[in-house]
Amino acid sequence: MTTSGKFSFRGLIARGSAVRKLIYLILTAAGLAGGGGYFQQHYRVEGLDDFRVVPRAGAERPGKSADRSASRSLPWQDADLPLPDNRETIRIASFNIQVLGATKLGKPHVMDILARTVRQFDVVAIQEVRSRSQDVLPTFVDRINETGRHYDYVIGPRQGRTDSKEQFAFIFDRATIELDRLQTYSVEDPDDLLHRPPLVAAFRVRGPPAADAFTFTLVNVHTDPDEVDAELDLLDDVFRLIQNDGRGEDDIIMLGDFNADDQHLGELGQMTAVTCAILSTPTNTLGTAQYDNLIFCSQATREFTGRCGVFDFMRQYNLTLEQAQEISDHLPVWAEFTVREGGRLGQVASLP
Repeated sequence: MTTSGKFSFRGLIARGSAVRKLIYLILTAAGLAGGGGYFQQHYRVEGLDDFRVVPRAGAERPGKSADRSASRSLPWQDADLPLPDNRETIRIASFNIQVLGATKLGKPHVMDILARTVRQFDVVAIQEVRSRSQDVLPTFVDRINETGRHYDYVIGPRQGRTDSKEQFAFIFDRATIELDRLQTYSVEDPDDLLHRPPLVAAFRVRGPPAADAFTFTLVNVHTDPDEVDAELDLLDDVFRLIQNDGRGEDDIIMLGDFNADDQHLGELGQMTAVTCAILSTPTNTLGTAQYDNLIFCSQATREFTGRCGVFDFMRQYNLTLEQAQEISDHLPVWAEFTVREGGRLGQVASLP
């Protein structure tokens, strides 16, 4: 798609990264002036357009004990956690959790299924976090970690043109995945062409040597059902902008709720060598339509093993349709990737 000046993301990387670095330094200096290293050990800067200072995963909250190992996050989330034995692959997923907010948090049986579902994956892109409170994701991640796991998260700003605002988030297992928080941002959309501009984050697999570890960028999307065709014809531009942003990252994975099946992705689906992980498979709880997917360039992302699917929590946990719909009207979609670049030791993926 040609933009003809209509569709521009000013300062897509450079300006956002510089601002984040400046704010981080200001907040860090303030913390050091007021309390030494405690600020850096126990808090992090979070959010994109609306910056927040929040406790790190494992830092003390009321009723919680502190985990001193989770005190470093820049430039990569560096947690000294053992990599599970014989892990040669990771699973990346996307899950629209249909209005994740206070109502769902108040239903223990729903949160139990949601937590058990997230634990199946190494990274999960979350759509439809809807709450004015900023406690939803921390509370959810605490629930996920009740079994001794070590998940963390990053969340974007509240977005939307109506009173019903939504946040994108990524939840990831710190035992297997690192996050570069300085490369986490919301795509700028000065012309307001996208109802909810995507949330972008850069990750790296833990375990292999840094030079061999699979690095990838995830682009979390949720198209507007009333403007889906127009937005799909813009997302190919978003994909290319991120692909050519100067970082040299070739593994760009756009995932989320596209409100379209793999045969009707507009100009996004017409990109050269574009691959959809989910083909001709319903992704809603009713089993009647496909909305969710993971999309990437097959020439670049050779780490894809070919294994992928839809996680049917209704059958997995023996739920009735009514119980399943209380959890979400969407099912998670996932794809598997090798932990090393190019799928083999020493072979770095690149465009031909």
